[in-house]
Amino acid sequence: MDRERAIRAVREFLSAVGEDPEREGLKDTPARVTDMYAELLSGNGDSAAKHLSKTFAVQSGDIVIEKDIAFSSMCEHHLMPFFGKMAIAYIPGGRVAGLSKLARTVEVYARRLQLQEQLTGQVAQAVYENLGARGVFVLCEAEHTCMTCRGVKKFGSKTVTFATAGDFPQEKISQVIALLK
Repeated sequence: MDRERAIRAVREFLSAVGEDPEREGLKDTPARVTDMYAELLSGNGDSAAKHLSKTFAVQSGDIVIEKDIAFSSMCEHHLMPFFGKMAIAYIPGGRVAGLSKLARTVEVYARRLQLQEQLTGQVAQAVYENLGARGVFVLCEAEHTCMTCRGVKKFGSKTVTFATAGDFPQEKISQVIALLK
């Protein structure tokens, strides 16, 4: 991120909406907003492959599920946050990742300008490709502030998306969904 350019842009935005960026309460706001966005969008410089590279051999081909992985992300349409939980289920192809690595994979993609549908698919594909999983199922439920704080203002509404990669049999998807309830 070009920090100085971003600071100038936030200062210009404040002026454009009728604020005085030099007044006491706003004087440091452009730098704070820039630093906040640098943190919230830090996934652009990160890689799921890096986090999923440490694996362990397993004999079992049973399903591994990590659920209730909390995340927050930024809607690329309105630059407003959305937040929720994700569950990742996969059928190992001989190797498993440490459980924290699944959460780190979610963070890699959540820390970018996103669409929930895209985020869900990116996580599924990363787990499938980097772990050599036979099949992956990812379920994501999130609340979007662009739905709750503006526009239709439907507080509490949630969006649910799921994505699969590889061979994750339909009957197994039903079993996983039942476990997640």
